[in-house]
Formats: sequence, C-alpha cells, structure tokens
Amino acid sequence: MIETERLILRPFMPGDAEDVLEYLAAPTVNCFADMKLDSLEAAKAALKNRIGDAFYLAIVLKESGKVIGELFGHPEGSGPEDETMDTFSPCWMLNQTYQGKGYAYEAARAYFDYLFNQKGIRRIYAYTEDYNLSSQRLCEKLGMRREGLFVEFVSFVSNPDGTPRYENTMQYAILKKEWDGSVAMEIQKSKRKPAK
Repeated sequence: MIETERLILRPFMPGDAEDVLEYLAAPTVNCFADMKLDSLEAAKAALKNRIGDAFYLAIVLKESGKVIGELFGHPEGSGPEDETMDTFSPCWMLNQTYQGKGYAYEAARAYFDYLFNQKGIRRIYAYTEDYNLSSQRLCEKLGMRREGLFVEFVSFVSNPDGTPRYENTMQYAILKKEWDGSVAMEIQKSKRKPAK
C-alpha cells in the first residue's frame, strides 16, 4: 500500500467492482477501448485479473474510500536476451469525474517513486496518443522527456468502414538517476520556501 496526501494506492479488492465499472463503462482514450465494461458482472470478472497483481494498484480517495482509477504495468527487460527486468511502462487511468484535480499526478508520482526506490526499476517509459494532451502534460510534470513520435504506430479501434484507425503515439521516459535528481531539486526548493 502506498499513501499520499489525499490518496491510497492499494491492491484491488472484490468490492471495487462498482467503482471500476464507473470509469470503464466509457474509457476516454482508445488505448483502453478493449477494457470497456458494460455490466457489474463484467466488472467483477475483470477484477479477477487485477486482484493479487503487485503492480496493478487501485487509486483510492483517502477521505471516502472510493476507487477513482488505476495504475498498472509490468517490468520488462531492456533487450530480448536481457533477464534483468529493470524497465517499466506504466499505464494510468482516472475516472473522468476526478480529472483536473491533481490526483493523476499525485498517484503517478508516488507510483514512480515506489517503482524506482522499492522495485529497483532503472527506466520508466510511457506511451500516449498525440491527442491526449492531459497525459502528455502529466508525463512532463513527472519529469519525463519526450523521446519520440511514432506515426500511425498502433490501432485500437476501427474506422466506420472497418479498417484499422492508426494512431500517432508519443513516447516519454525517465531514468532513475534523473528521477533522483528531480526529487532532490524538489526537496531543495521546499527548504528554500519561506514559512507561512
């Protein structure tokens, strides 16, 4: 369990189904289209894949206990023969009702810190659609650098005529040493702030 000022990041539980259905009934970006749920029973079934996965965490409001989103991903090697699982590509999803309040940043920042400092991850990278400006801003606020733009990289949905709709995808990344440097800078800034 990870605790922040307003949130708890914790493993999913069977009782989370209603909250999960609330944000997965209509995913806001195409990369989550295959996760769309249409009933409480489907949400309960989907939870079975989340429960017990140490890297799949519910984003929960401390004040109410409501699940407002999730963070997930799995370690991977840096190359085909690499057994050192030190690279991680997280995904984040937040209930639309709770967007624009800083929750995504608060959750992702705590998750990144957990991955770097407790799970031994060396490099974190994230993909985001070129139209998903809020996700791009989140990556940048987390100190990630934009590494590239992949044109017509992947398709998650189809066009009206049934052909694949390919999306332009941006990749952002940050290394542990960069993260450590940015966290140290934040600490220094907070020490310089005058007391209120």
